[in-house]
Amino acid sequence: MIVRSISDLAPVEWGNGTSHRLLTEADGMGFTVCETLVRKGTQSALQYRRHLEACYCTGGSGEVVTASGERFKITEGTIYALDEHDPHYLIASDYEDLRLVSVFSPALRGDEKHTLSPDGFSQY
Repeated sequence: MIVRSISDLAPVEWGNGTSHRLLTEADGMGFTVCETLVRKGTQSALQYRRHLEACYCTGGSGEVVTASGERFKITEGTIYALDEHDPHYLIASDYEDLRLVSVFSPALRGDEKHTLSPDGFSQY
């Protein structure tokens, strides 16, 4: 059995927020669970080419926008899943941080970070 608290973990700064990697590859579960904070007023161009990701909003608000421009509001109680390695923009509202529980399959090592730039989608 694995029992772990966010207070036991150092957050990983991923670019426009932080991620507490609660379960990683080393835990042998086959998936990763993170508590993710996206800082208010930020926009991140992201893509996961080796992982599928699902995110459940536990607080705050924002949007996820497809590369083709389709927009989806994200508020507490909303889940979105990137089931086709979708390039996307993750946007936190201007007035509050966005809080997500993120699940990755296969599992992350735990030290991955994004390189955010206007030139394209950050990936790992």
